[in-house]
Amino acid sequence: MSVAPAEEAQPRLMASTGVVSAMTLLSRATGLARDVGFSHWFGASAAMDAFFVAFKIPNLLRRFFAEGAFSQAFVPVLSEYRGTRSPGETRELIDKVAGTLAVVLFGVTLVGVIAAPLLILVFAPGFVDDDDRFGLATDMLRLTLPYLLFISLTAFAGAILNTYRRFAVPAFTPVLLNIVLIVFAAFVAPGMERPGIGLAAGVLVAGLVQLGFQAPFLVRLGLLPRFRLAFGDAGVVRIVRLMTPVLFGASVMQINLMLDMLIASFLAGGSISWLYYSDRLVEFPLGVVGIALATVILPSLSEQHARRSPSAFGATLDWALRWVLVVSVPAAIGLLLIAEPVLATIFYGGEFDERDLAMSTASLVAYAPGLVGFVLVKVLASAYFARQDTRTPVRVGMHTVLLNVVLNVIFVNLLFRTDWAPPHAGLALATSLTGLFNAAMLLRGLVTSGVYRTRIRWLPLVARVALACAAMTAFLLVALGALGDWTQIGGLERVGWLLACVAGGMSIYAATCLASGLSLRALGAEPRAEVDAADERADG
Repeated sequence: MSVAPAEEAQPRLMASTGVVSAMTLLSRATGLARDVGFSHWFGASAAMDAFFVAFKIPNLLRRFFAEGAFSQAFVPVLSEYRGTRSPGETRELIDKVAGTLAVVLFGVTLVGVIAAPLLILVFAPGFVDDDDRFGLATDMLRLTLPYLLFISLTAFAGAILNTYRRFAVPAFTPVLLNIVLIVFAAFVAPGMERPGIGLAAGVLVAGLVQLGFQAPFLVRLGLLPRFRLAFGDAGVVRIVRLMTPVLFGASVMQINLMLDMLIASFLAGGSISWLYYSDRLVEFPLGVVGIALATVILPSLSEQHARRSPSAFGATLDWALRWVLVVSVPAAIGLLLIAEPVLATIFYGGEFDERDLAMSTASLVAYAPGLVGFVLVKVLASAYFARQDTRTPVRVGMHTVLLNVVLNVIFVNLLFRTDWAPPHAGLALATSLTGLFNAAMLLRGLVTSGVYRTRIRWLPLVARVALACAAMTAFLLVALGALGDWTQIGGLERVGWLLACVAGGMSIYAATCLASGLSLRALGAEPRAEVDAADERADG
């Protein structure tokens, strides 16, 4: 019995992941360029606090209605239709989902624009006593909320393209958001009486640009939707049923970040901006590794489950988890060690001063350990959603959010009473710990239910990664100790030293892995014969 078509083989998954990672890397690079502009032109000011709140709210809703919940529910159903129904039925599903989604999004957007002051009150209650921040954030939100409609339809188009293995276009699309925001931050906002309004207008324009970019690629596939309203359609109802619990389960990290922002609005001015800048650096490897892997494996896992191929399902998950371990663990350690140098190199200067650097460093150090958990959650959640099991991630998510609230209160109060770190760093640490907890619970659920039975020897792999991480850590500690204060060297010199540290650390890590017997071939290997035999036995 054949496990899967050739396109599902591990080399194809590796190639697809490489494409998505490359496009995501470009997106994250332009995103960093955007944030460098924000930090230099606007710093960690009250206006930026207001903008980040106004931008975060539609982004949270985007996670619900777009790639977070909607895509996780839509891709498995679309994959099933593609594999078991006629092309006409598949196109009809796309048309009906598009029309229904557009109507719902329009309604949510309209209500949000009308209720903008109430949303700011809910998500940033600390702004209430600050008329400038509250009024500015409200006006910005009325411009940024329509972005939800356009970016969610963009994510819908991207989900179709991903299901048909056209991964590069959706992965590249966020680059356009960054380019538009850079243009508005550099040329439009500075000329306005309230520059923040210019940034908010840029978000709205970016949503339109991203949606328009993907349309021609759907036309090429013959899948450009003809919007049809169909709330009662069986396929639409199924997606809604799957999506409803995922609204919570797939967006736990975003909910935790929103809780951080809510509490941070009561802390010292600039706290929201410090958390934003440090979170952006965590999002960089998260996107390149976690989101890329999850994007690529979801269609494959969905089709493997639909074909009742448990061994192929387990092999794909094993493959993804191996890469999570090998890439995310050293990335988290490296990010923790070079937190100040990377923030100084990217953001320091202009309106972003030494205090902003110190405060952002504190939260980045606290966020870094959670990177492994954040990446694992992306991959492990895909295994649940591919099986159309949305209840388990919800149960885990409820416990995770509750834990985050408790840890937020404990850590912030603790840090208020000590000089260990600024209080906002407690919010970042709580998010990191809850991310690890979320991943552990998801993995435990897959193992105890029998869905995931590992087919590789993990202990030798963990030992090799630990040895390589130790060698990398030793190098970075020596190098960073010799360089001293990064704010006392010039900008270009900082870039050069940071690149040297990163390249040196990566080289030592890779060399140690190879010396210990860990190769790229071993990571990508799939014992095809064992998978075939196991699935033949499962089929009787």
